[in-house]
Amino acid sequence: MKRNLLKLTITMLVLTLGLTACTTGKVDTEVGTLSNGDKPIVKVGMSGGYKPYTFIDQNGELTGFDVAVWNAIGERIGAQIVFETSEFSGLFGKLDNSQLTTIANQITITDERKEKYLFSVPYVYYGAQLVVHSDNEDIVDLSSLIGKKVGVSLGSNYETIIREYDVENEIEIITYEDYQASLRDVSLGRIDAVLNDKLAGLTAVTESGLDIKLGGEPVSELFNAFPFIKTDDSQALLLQVNEVIESLKSDGTLSSISLEWFPIDITQE
Repeated sequence: MKRNLLKLTITMLVLTLGLTACTTGKVDTEVGTLSNGDKPIVKVGMSGGYKPYTFIDQNGELTGFDVAVWNAIGERIGAQIVFETSEFSGLFGKLDNSQLTTIANQITITDERKEKYLFSVPYVYYGAQLVVHSDNEDIVDLSSLIGKKVGVSLGSNYETIIREYDVENEIEIITYEDYQASLRDVSLGRIDAVLNDKLAGLTAVTESGLDIKLGGEPVSELFNAFPFIKTDDSQALLLQVNEVIESLKSDGTLSSISLEWFPIDITQE
C-alpha cells in the first residue's frame, strides 16, 4: 500500500512539474526575446539627464524626445520597451556586454563607431553648437577656442570634434558626466564654453535661467542614429527598426514627435 502511494505521489509531482514547464515562459539569455510568445523586450539605454531628449520630469518620470520616439517604435514592432538610465560614459560598455539592446542618447554616426557597431538609419539631423556666457562676444567657432577651457560630455562625439581639431593641444578640454553641470560652469565663469547639441543648448538658454547663450553658428553638421552590437539577432531587429523609422517619417509621426519637443523638425534632412 505504501509503495503504491509513493508511486502515485511521484507521478503527480512529475505531472505538476511538466504542466508548469509548459505554461511558464522562459526568458532567453539574449536581450530582446521571450520564448513563450510574449512581446519581445528591447532594452534602450539613455542618460536621463539630457533635456529635452531624455530627462526626469517634475513628477519623477523619465520623458523626452528619445523616449517618445522609442515608444512609437515599440508600438509598431510589437515590442516592450524598457528604458535603463546610466551615465553617458557607461552606456557603450553596457551595450558591448549585451546589457542593452541599443542606446537612445543622440548618438552621432562616425566612421570609428561604424567599425564596431551596426547603426539604424538616421532619425535626427542637427549641428554641434557652442554655448558661452551671455556676456561673451569672442567665442563663435572652433578657432576662437584656442587658449580657452571647453566643456564636453565624457566619451561623446563632441569631445572627439574638439580633440581632432586641437592637434596642437591649445584647448583645455574639461569632461563632464552631467551636461547641466557643464552649463552651470559656463554661467559661473569656471569654463569658457560647452560644445554639445544645438537644440539642447537652445533649450538650456531659454529654460535654465543661467547666464548663457549660443556662441555663433553650429560648428558641424551631424547625423544621429541608434547603435546595435554586430550579431545576427541585432541585425534582424535592426531591419525592423529601420522599416519603422522610415514609416514614422513618411506618415508624419516622427515630425509630430519632434514638434512636440522642439520649435523645428529635427527629423528631416
